[in-house]
Amino acid sequence: MRRRGEAGTGRSGETVSPSPRLPVSPSPPWRIFCAVELPGFVRAQLQEHIRQLREAVADQSASWTRVENIHLTLKFFGNVAIERIPKVSAAVERAIRKFPTFPISIGKTGVFPNPRRAQVLWIGVSDPTGKLSELQRQLEHECAKEGFEKEDRAYRPHLTIARLRKPEGARLLADAHLKMDFEPAEITLSELIVFRSELSSKGSKYTAISKHELSAR
Repeated sequence: MRRRGEAGTGRSGETVSPSPRLPVSPSPPWRIFCAVELPGFVRAQLQEHIRQLREAVADQSASWTRVENIHLTLKFFGNVAIERIPKVSAAVERAIRKFPTFPISIGKTGVFPNPRRAQVLWIGVSDPTGKLSELQRQLEHECAKEGFEKEDRAYRPHLTIARLRKPEGARLLADAHLKMDFEPAEITLSELIVFRSELSSKGSKYTAISKHELSAR
């Protein structure tokens, strides 16, 4: 009787080697970003704005963001090796260490890059205390210490509500969006969350990896 793992013979008499030990494939990287979760009343306002806009320009297509997936992003990391993800959380924890909670305001409609060639519709975020920009810079600094590349563009906080994939009708949607009011809403920024983003045919799925509370002092 042949012991398990020993070579044997095949049907035609040729020698058959035992199955080799294949190397374990490394786990694929995760798409990671750091953001602020929005309260329910802001999501309700965003949903109503999107509803009115879609009714106003009903025959124009766009890729609309589901309101449950709208976040205020401070840093997008892209694909990160799983073993490096704890370094992201550690950097976020250091970045928030000296920051108390602070207010930000959500309101104002805008587009990227401009109304004539609109590709993104967004709701703006204002930073009356300057703390949001300061926190974002500190986050970039701490992440760079862990080997993550700094963003080379100036930080422009916003909430993306739609992406316009086709130029046809983009100007109509952009104009309607810019003319539509969005009642300002003030919220307190008290927590940053590191999220994993999973893409599929059904849309994006976001899972919180770590949560980091600012001081309430």
